Amino acid sequence: MDEAISSALDKLKASREEVEIDVISEGSHGIFGLGAEEACIIARLKNDITNRPVTRAHDAVSVIQEVIQALLDRMGLDAGVEYLPDAMVTEETGNESGMVFDILGEDLGLLIGRHGQTLSNFQYLVRILVAQRVGEYLPIVVDVNGYRQRRFKALETLARRTAEQVRIRRVPFSLEPMPAFERRIVHLVLANDPAVTTESVGVGEERKVVVVPREGLSK
Repeated sequence: MDEAISSALDKLKASREEVEIDVISEGSHGIFGLGAEEACIIARLKNDITNRPVTRAHDAVSVIQEVIQALLDRMGLDAGVEYLPDAMVTEETGNESGMVFDILGEDLGLLIGRHGQTLSNFQYLVRILVAQRVGEYLPIVVDVNGYRQRRFKALETLARRTAEQVRIRRVPFSLEPMPAFERRIVHLVLANDPAVTTESVGVGEERKVVVVPREGLSK
């Protein structure tokens, strides 16, 4: 992180007090050097009007669509992108669903990848590129032919059915390993359930959600 800030100050030829810093990713050392990620920040001069964030939603949507379409074209994919303002995907924590953009086309399975991992990486790249353009990190969610929306509905149904079984049997139940965004959906769906609570266990690709009966409840 210190290296990223130092590099930004050098490029802007400014002191730390003259620059606003938005942290995109703090980076990670990984394990024995494996899985390491560099820190990523957005730096801009405080008094530079040209670097201020885009404030109009329409402008942000246009920029995001341009970035996604440019990436698709460079990848040689015959696909387009559509903004879905009312879509429910729930990629972000809390109750925010994010700005959902659906990529439409044929034979896009490779863009989704195993358990949606390739799509998650593509989405991360889109967020970084858009942040560089608009000056702020936006809660962008990228979907492919409605994959995330279908998965959201399936996980919502699974979470509620599992919670009902845990409530009746009064024993914990482990779901299959899931990527982070899918685990968030389960946590969010059951967040206010009076009979059960949820926790994530495991490491890496084996990390999964366990639905547990709340303490102090009678059978």
